[in-house]
Amino acid sequence: MSVILIMKSNTRDFILQTASDLFYKKGYNLTGINEIIATAGIAKATLYHHFKSKEALCVAYLDSRDENLIQAIKDHCKTKKLGNNQLLGILDFLAKFYESGKFNGCWCLRTFAEVSQDDQEITNQIHKGKNRLLELITQLVIENKPTLTTAKQQKLGRQIYLLYEGAVSESHLQGDDWPIKENKNILKQILKDLDISSK
Repeated sequence: MSVILIMKSNTRDFILQTASDLFYKKGYNLTGINEIIATAGIAKATLYHHFKSKEALCVAYLDSRDENLIQAIKDHCKTKKLGNNQLLGILDFLAKFYESGKFNGCWCLRTFAEVSQDDQEITNQIHKGKNRLLELITQLVIENKPTLTTAKQQKLGRQIYLLYEGAVSESHLQGDDWPIKENKNILKQILKDLDISSK
């Protein structure tokens, strides 16, 4: 029985990975169910056994991408020295993602632009993903700037979140990594000013 469960899990993961690659590369609306089925090499019944609809598959895609992003940023930042380096590491991570050749902008915003605002399942998942990123960044601020007041920690977390999000969108739009570099420079100045003011 455990072997069957593992096989089911692997099939679901394989379908999700196939759909994720297509959604992120081509967009949600331009990726049809039949294309996902053909690319994955599965029967239609197999897909619908694991995902009740294309919308459900999209929600799983967004959740999976967000979860992987959160863990990847966390792991990357933890390789840096405690303090400003870990916070700057958030944008360093984005620079590496951009350079990987797999970067295609923000999956949340691209999907948000494609779906109806009445599609609550998908839009709620997009908001959830953005909030998870903000929470992660704020937690990194708390860990690396413990002497700041709670209000200042929350403010810095929001600032870094906006710098990250702006860099994602603009680097994708410009087809260049200069927005990431410039926003890192802005963050360096913010951190420098905070360090001076706290002395």
